[in-house]
Amino acid sequence: MITLILSGEVLGNTRFAFSPMAELTLSVRLLACPMAAHPHTPWIREARTRLEGVDVELLQALAPPGKWIASGLMPGGRPDTTIESQLQTLAASDRDELRDDLRDVWDGRGEPRRVRELFAPGGGGMARLAETMWDYWDAAVMPFWPRMCAVLEDDVSHRVGALVNDGLLGLLTDLHPEVSLGPGRLYIDKPHHTSGEYEAGQMTLTPSVFAYPDLIVDEHAEGYRLVYAARGVGRVWEGLAEEDTSDDDHLVSLLGRTRAAVLRHTAIPMSTTQIARQIDQTPGSVSQHLMVLRSAGLVRSWRSGRSVLYRQTALAASMIAAQESATGPAFGEGSSPSRLPQPRMR
Repeated sequence: MITLILSGEVLGNTRFAFSPMAELTLSVRLLACPMAAHPHTPWIREARTRLEGVDVELLQALAPPGKWIASGLMPGGRPDTTIESQLQTLAASDRDELRDDLRDVWDGRGEPRRVRELFAPGGGGMARLAETMWDYWDAAVMPFWPRMCAVLEDDVSHRVGALVNDGLLGLLTDLHPEVSLGPGRLYIDKPHHTSGEYEAGQMTLTPSVFAYPDLIVDEHAEGYRLVYAARGVGRVWEGLAEEDTSDDDHLVSLLGRTRAAVLRHTAIPMSTTQIARQIDQTPGSVSQHLMVLRSAGLVRSWRSGRSVLYRQTALAASMIAAQESATGPAFGEGSSPSRLPQPRMR
């Protein structure tokens, strides 16, 4: 059992952060998972069609499925951190530090051949690794980053609201099944970690799409970081494939093709700009459709930071569910379930 002391100092220095590179690393691990009955199945299927020419073998040697992940491949960040800045830092970092960080990941099996080649003297390994990770990001993550950010931002908005209403208890209570709270303590059930009590000056909470169903704990010099699955992960890939435009799509007949597409993309919270990118329409056009849908009681809106987010109402969700039960999922075979299976305990 990991015990984190919730001192006054750490409570005053608890913050949220996003980490594009951590999402990249976690997604590489997911590619090795069986696709059946997995909430990320639509993404896995789509990503595998986009990775021709990308050195996925090297990345999976560095981030294989298992109990441990190299901290050097899971950097922290701020809400405005970019993948470009993180990869630039990686390219300039010490290869020996990353190599040492990776030893637990391989669990005594020794370095894979591809990793030995990467770290060979004079091979420019860190710069080559950063370039490979950029190629992977460009093909498999960047096209979906707007919809991922919508879920991450919604999670932070929800938890900040819980903090305002219920204090730190409300912020952390439902963070993950492995997390529990006691007087001045946060307990994390991680059997493969060394049990101990830790005190630090800072705690960073990093919501993630690809972390599901796990909780990742990272201790560093300034404090500790918890990478947890954001709320709404079960619906993040809904509408990923092109909507069905067959003649028996009654939602299209009722609303029109573009308005139906706008409504379907609000299965997860999205801004006008994000929806416009997803369906290749102008923000002005999407804004007009959203106004009509909101007036009809099919979407609701709220402000999150500098953005206004839109999401389907229960009425809209029931309409879409009725359409899909009659004609099959409008976004293609293998749609992700709206309810998640229970997270496995690790």
